[in-house]
Amino acid sequence: MTHKLPFEKPVVELQNKIDELKNFTQDKDINLEEEIAHLEGRLQQVESQIYDNLKPWERVQIARHAERPTTLDYIEHLFTDFIELHGDRYYGDDDAIVGGIAFYKGQPVTIIGHQRGRNTKENIQRNFGMPHPEGYRKALRLMHQANKFNRPIITLIDTKGAFPGKAAEERGQSEAIARNLLEMASFTVPSIGIVIGEGGSGGALALGVVNRMFMLENSTYSVISPEGAAAILWKDATQAQRAAETMKITAPDLYELGVIEGVIREVRGGAHHNVKQQAEYIDSVLKQQMDELTQLSKEEIRNQRYEKFSKIGM
Repeated sequence: MTHKLPFEKPVVELQNKIDELKNFTQDKDINLEEEIAHLEGRLQQVESQIYDNLKPWERVQIARHAERPTTLDYIEHLFTDFIELHGDRYYGDDDAIVGGIAFYKGQPVTIIGHQRGRNTKENIQRNFGMPHPEGYRKALRLMHQANKFNRPIITLIDTKGAFPGKAAEERGQSEAIARNLLEMASFTVPSIGIVIGEGGSGGALALGVVNRMFMLENSTYSVISPEGAAAILWKDATQAQRAAETMKITAPDLYELGVIEGVIREVRGGAHHNVKQQAEYIDSVLKQQMDELTQLSKEEIRNQRYEKFSKIGM
């Protein structure tokens, strides 16, 4: 059963009432179809009131939902013949980033993304989707390979940020992120990024220097988490909701600011309610972008990427 968020309480209560009435009438000769239809109509109204007017903090909660689809979920629905590749050829492998080669509608592509876990065991294995330097170096190795063999690069972003631990710093976390930013800017193959959950700080941007960036409707993209911003601004991490309201971290905000190229609609209530349908929404946007970018020359691709980030920096 899908875990419900606090602001979804009215939806849960109405759905429970509907289920109770349906169960009550199953074994009894009672007609409650009119009452059930009335409640179902009311449920649709309540869902519209909630999901069509989500506040930034509510979008943050959906982006962090434990059942939100991950990179591997979307790879399964969007690509064929995926072959995962491992290791950075310097230190080791990092399960917080997955990447490899696949086919997208018959065209070879390189797909790279952050990967969270579904439960405590998986999250420990994936380091809660927070990569070490070797994760970013693995990603860069795969991107260089894609550039060499003229394969488009697709990145799926979903991380609270790069892992801030002592071991990561000792192995060159900041250098690994900086090198990704530098090298990605120079690639001559088309690159498309999609924020599928949280896009946190340099840990997200290390996969985000792309020609076209999109966000799912209930994802976030920011230089710091709301909790981190609250701790700095007001010395109180519990003011995270207040910070989220002012940070402009949601997809509609960032589209309006010109940071991203578009917002991908989500399934009502969040992508976790129907992964297959959500993948179809992504697929329609991805196909259009692939068709457009693959028509450009190598020089045009690199110049377009440079101009995009030059405008953001102005």
